[in-house]
Amino acid sequence: MIVVDAHQDIAYNALCYGRDYRRSALETRRMETDPALIARRGSATIGLPDALLGRVGVIFSTLFVAPHDGDESQPWSKFTYKTPREAYKLASAQLDYYNRLADETDKIQMIKTQADLDTVLESWADGKDVGEHKQGFVLLMENADPIIEPQQFEEWYERGVRMVGPAWAGTRYAGGTGHPGPLTPLGYELLDVMMSFNAVLDLSHLAEEACLQALDRYEGIIIASHSNPRRFRDSDRHLTDQIILRLAEHDGVMGVVLFNRFLSNGWRGGDPKADVPLTVVADAIDYVCQLTGSAAHVGIGSDFDGGFGTESIPEGLDTVTDLMNIGTLLRSRGYTEADIEAVLSSNMLRKLRQALPIT
Repeated sequence: MIVVDAHQDIAYNALCYGRDYRRSALETRRMETDPALIARRGSATIGLPDALLGRVGVIFSTLFVAPHDGDESQPWSKFTYKTPREAYKLASAQLDYYNRLADETDKIQMIKTQADLDTVLESWADGKDVGEHKQGFVLLMENADPIIEPQQFEEWYERGVRMVGPAWAGTRYAGGTGHPGPLTPLGYELLDVMMSFNAVLDLSHLAEEACLQALDRYEGIIIASHSNPRRFRDSDRHLTDQIILRLAEHDGVMGVVLFNRFLSNGWRGGDPKADVPLTVVADAIDYVCQLTGSAAHVGIGSDFDGGFGTESIPEGLDTVTDLMNIGTLLRSRGYTEADIEAVLSSNMLRKLRQALPIT
């Protein structure tokens, strides 16, 4: 059994904050002493050594770009964009980072085809030595503004992007978190182009109106890479029961986010992490299973190091190594081995395999 993590901002953290993914999380923590950085990002939770130790075999690795917020004084402001061309350049630099990692270490495999996926999965097969394990990266564009115009998605697809979330905040394509609104005409056009390439649509961060429109329009493969039931965090960032059920009707999968603020209406930054025990993660998973009637529509989208660190994740988790603890907890609640594997990996693998070309 492996873990598929449906959302990590690996390249953004490397380029913006100097977090070399080849280092362990603990090594990164020892190196980071700037209080401003720690306050903004938290203490690191990810790194390739930790992931391999925790059997995290596949990661949906983001190309994430943030719109400029008007503040030029912070070091991270140079990694924000004002125009689609600037967004394109920033996302391209992140894509190049992933390709360099794959070129420089045989532990990382870019996944563009089913053959690539099989190579990664075979490295985790029974009887394989630990030194043979590989981690696969699937490129997920979070915020579609780097797609200069819808037809230009063809270029991104040729470069390896297999998944797109049209929004983060509001974009040219759709309303997003904190920016209510529909799909724009460009957004509808983008969905049609994506569908022609059998790309995966990621609903996370779409505003509710845009999300429902996308569910009506998109006939292809749909996930929500990192979203929780709104029952656990009542904000527009998360999914209503209606949207979860609609996602399940599409045979879609949502990845539970392992951020205390997204698992509790009462938790705030600086509160003890123990206020949100790991049992709450199991509660969120179980909620989706009960609502949809099976374990086929929920997975893990940790979003680790996505603006928060180990101080802000549930008690019982310290680094990505610990994701298997979720399976242990589900086992204690009577989940079958097949259902545990579905949640930890095979649900997301099912959607990924559907999207990938054979070779």
